[in-house]
Amino acid sequence: MTLSGRVLLLALWVVGCMLMPTHSFASSSTDYSNSGGTLSGTNAGLTLTGSTLVAVNGSGGVITGDLGTVSFNTGALTSGSLNHNATFGAGGSFTVNGNGMNGIPNGVLFSGTFTGTSTWTLTTLSNGTHNYTLMGEVDGTAGGMSVNAFTEQLTINTGKGFFDGSTTIAGGDTSVVAVASVPEPSSLALFGTGTLALGALLRRKLRFTR
Repeated sequence: MTLSGRVLLLALWVVGCMLMPTHSFASSSTDYSNSGGTLSGTNAGLTLTGSTLVAVNGSGGVITGDLGTVSFNTGALTSGSLNHNATFGAGGSFTVNGNGMNGIPNGVLFSGTFTGTSTWTLTTLSNGTHNYTLMGEVDGTAGGMSVNAFTEQLTINTGKGFFDGSTTIAGGDTSVVAVASVPEPSSLALFGTGTLALGALLRRKLRFTR
C-alpha cells in the first residue's frame, strides 16, 4: 500500500473513533417510573410533588425499589379546562432525583423543561368514572449530556366526579433518550487541517528518503 493510502486509512480510522461514541450514546435510553404523589393544578399549570421513583430501566437492566423522587411543573394552561381536556404551553421544569439506593446515584438523574405543548386528556370509562393522562416532551440534561424525554403520567380514578384541582398520580413513565452530538464545524475544520498537514509531512519525508 502506498504512503498516501496509509494516511487516508489513518484519517478514516480517527474519524470512526470520533463517531462511534456518538452513535453509541445516541442509541441509549433510560426509563424512569414513578408512583404516587400529589398532582395539583390551576391555570398556571400542573404541579407534581411527593412522587416516588420506583424503577429505573437502563443499560444495566431494571432496578426497582424506593429509588428517589420525581417532581415537575408544566407551563401555563393555553386551551381547554382542567376538569376536561386541556393543553399547556412550554416552560416549567421536570426533575428526577436519585437517593443512592440499589446502585442509583444520589442526586439529580435528569433535569429538564417542558417543550412544545403538553396535553391533559380526560378518559371516561364504561362505568362512568374518569382518569386523566398528562403527556409531554421534556428536553434537558442527564449525566452532563443533552437528552430528549417524553413523559406520560396517569392519575388515579377520580370516580364519577372530575378533576377538582388536586388528585393522586397512579403511575408515570418518563423515557429519556440521549441526543446525538455532532462535532462543531470548527472542530471538523481543525481535524481536517491536521490530517492534511500530517499527509504533507509524510509525503515530504518520503521524497527526501528516495
